[in-house]
Amino acid sequence: MVKDLRIAVDIGGTFTDVVLEESGRRLTRKLLTTPQRPEEAVLEGVRLILRDAGRSFGDVEVFVHGTTLATNAVIERRGARTALIATNGFRDVLDIANESRYDQYDLTIEKPRPLVPRALRFTVPERMDVHGKVRLALDEAAVRAVAAELGRQRIESVAIAFIHAYVNPAHERRTREILAAELPHLRVTLSSEVCPEVREYERTSTAVANAYVQPLMDSYLERMQAALAAEKFTGTIYLVTSGGGLTAIETARRFPVRLIESGPAGGAIFAAQVAARAGERRALSYDMGGTTAKICLIDDFTPHTARLFEVDRAARFLKGSGLPVRIPVIEMVEIGAGGGSIARLDALKRVTVGPESAGAEPGPACYGRGGLHPAVTDANVVLGTIDPKDFAGGTIALDLDAAKGALERDVAAGLGLSTDMAAYAVYEMVSENMASAARVHAVERGAVVNQYNLIAFGGGAPLHAARVAEKIGVQRVIVPPNAGVGSAVGFLAAPVSFELVRSRYMRLDTFDAASASELLAEMSAEATALVAPGARGMKTFERRVAFMRYIGQGHEILVVLPPRPLVASDAEALRAAYERDYAALFERHIPNAAIEILSWSVQVSTETSLPAVQGAAPTVPAAVPVGRRAVFDGRSGRTTDVPVYRRDRLPSGSTFSGPAIVAEDETSTYISASFTAHIDASGCIVMNRRAG
Repeated sequence: MVKDLRIAVDIGGTFTDVVLEESGRRLTRKLLTTPQRPEEAVLEGVRLILRDAGRSFGDVEVFVHGTTLATNAVIERRGARTALIATNGFRDVLDIANESRYDQYDLTIEKPRPLVPRALRFTVPERMDVHGKVRLALDEAAVRAVAAELGRQRIESVAIAFIHAYVNPAHERRTREILAAELPHLRVTLSSEVCPEVREYERTSTAVANAYVQPLMDSYLERMQAALAAEKFTGTIYLVTSGGGLTAIETARRFPVRLIESGPAGGAIFAAQVAARAGERRALSYDMGGTTAKICLIDDFTPHTARLFEVDRAARFLKGSGLPVRIPVIEMVEIGAGGGSIARLDALKRVTVGPESAGAEPGPACYGRGGLHPAVTDANVVLGTIDPKDFAGGTIALDLDAAKGALERDVAAGLGLSTDMAAYAVYEMVSENMASAARVHAVERGAVVNQYNLIAFGGGAPLHAARVAEKIGVQRVIVPPNAGVGSAVGFLAAPVSFELVRSRYMRLDTFDAASASELLAEMSAEATALVAPGARGMKTFERRVAFMRYIGQGHEILVVLPPRPLVASDAEALRAAYERDYAALFERHIPNAAIEILSWSVQVSTETSLPAVQGAAPTVPAAVPVGRRAVFDGRSGRTTDVPVYRRDRLPSGSTFSGPAIVAEDETSTYISASFTAHIDASGCIVMNRRAG
């Protein structure tokens, strides 16, 4: 057999999704995640899908992997016993943060709990100035004393974050050398390598996060690599980064913090591909799985990106309430609103959903694995939008009575509602949570949410997409083929890529083209070296960016640089580009104001292409349902028999109207009475809002 298979695996908090592509054919599998040893579900899923294809591990050319393991380790505080070594006087950077309150008027706010407690933060005498000059030499004896204490404290991993190390990393590197000699098995993260940027709080937080998850991720990736080798796999392993690129496993083990949002990044790539095929220049990616829901804006077929995001927010929609991680990332809002999100009544007897999740173990009550509390999946089973006999292609039998019992105990009894109405209350609340997240995310980006159309995927989103669209005023909803495993499909469209960002201050009125070109060349060489193991000879391209601002401002906007050495005359071109981009964001610029460059970015990627816009679907006879199912509608208070269609029996051009259900192995789509639907030329379910 020819080695021509490509496999992608996405480990979520509840489900592990597996996708196989072979010469235009695509096979999928969805199975429950095994939280204690995630690689077990991965290997089982790959074995099953290879059996379906009649192939073996030796036929696999590429294995692409994304996971939320790093994210979950931070959220659940299951990382390594980690310490921090900082410059004297900077022990409390993680507590002081940026000296702001995410809610000015709440006297009882909960600040995010640092990953390293104060007792495990150590300082040593040393000091660099803002230009990288040594003001105080590193006290090596103090470093050795700290090393001895790290040994006594049984520290597994340490982050080193010295002031201004982003300009001159010499002291951080020397400290690592001393620790390596004193504690050979200690894992060491340098802030100057993980996040060589100005702003010590974000840089320190990022270094600490990398150190915190590194032993866990390194152990997991080592086990995964060994398990695949034992199965006679000899292809290439890629990991998906939070920025939507692929990286070699060696780079992933060195910078595991880059994997924190790897699963959701694949979903955004998938949605961008769907948007391009449908010609949707403004799309709202809506990915709802078993544990969380993610919303991402896509403009001109490109997901919005950012350089900073927060993990483990204490307040769902408030910036500053989470732990900052400064890495390239596809920008999205993520909330605890998945199929496993637990529903309950609060002290005021209001229905609340999430962020706690039943996960895969024990799972929602209907899984019959010991879960006692109702989850969103239980509500959908009771409402009738999920068939308990055909969940996950019939591989997981659901217990309708258990779902009803949990909803009755935890929701219906306290409100005096019927079980059906309690289920609808849960459905309505989780849909409102997602609609609110979409509104907030759009406002933060200066976008108008109802000017976008919704692309729904993940195991749960197609069930809720119509209701979310109604709430936010969206006119069209697209549910693509393989929606239930969309993130894994997106992995296979991602480029091999790595982005470096470094801070070096420069004013445009004293622009030093030679210095900037030297820095960019160094960054280009380093990024190319990191991409090379994964690119394996593929053609690459480079994108260079400067992060600029008016002097006195607190934040920057990016300006694209030419992919060549800079010259003195580029200063005026950069000013013009900055003022143009600034005006695009704020509708004006500030004439004659001084401009400065704070940081520089170089991204090296293999080439990828977007799919062409699809043609028109053919005309075919009206769709024929395979059956009918009783679905409870809370707005009317009635149960209605709605037609059920099998997606694999709906050819392009098929038309039907809501209310209706389209069932498939990985998910089901509920089309409400507000929409008509058809199957487009690429097999997407397209729901269009009825007039009026």
